[in-house]
Amino acid sequence: MADNVASNEQMMGALANLPIIGILFLMIEKKNEFIRFQAMQSTVVWGVLLLFYMVMGIVPILGWVIALILSPLILAVWFILLLVLMWKAYTGEKYKLPYFGELAEKLLARLKS
Repeated sequence: MADNVASNEQMMGALANLPIIGILFLMIEKKNEFIRFQAMQSTVVWGVLLLFYMVMGIVPILGWVIALILSPLILAVWFILLLVLMWKAYTGEKYKLPYFGELAEKLLARLKS
């Protein structure tokens, strides 16, 4: 029975790495720290990516050119990162990305208090 619960937590942790699902899990899941961490780390990473695209969209011409040139590379890295984070969560590993993992833990601590 305990393996089943851990397996469900791991599956939910993997799904929490999807951008919109992570935000939903942050709102719904209040007790499980593993799932909440995965969801917060995902939200921070994808928020930074969204912010980058917004800034590049605002900057006339040069920003658009940079975004156009870098978009394929950024999307490829994003997809690989998504797969790695989902796999790590599915195997039960609390994998912290440099900077983003620490920021996610700090934000979770603030939400808790």
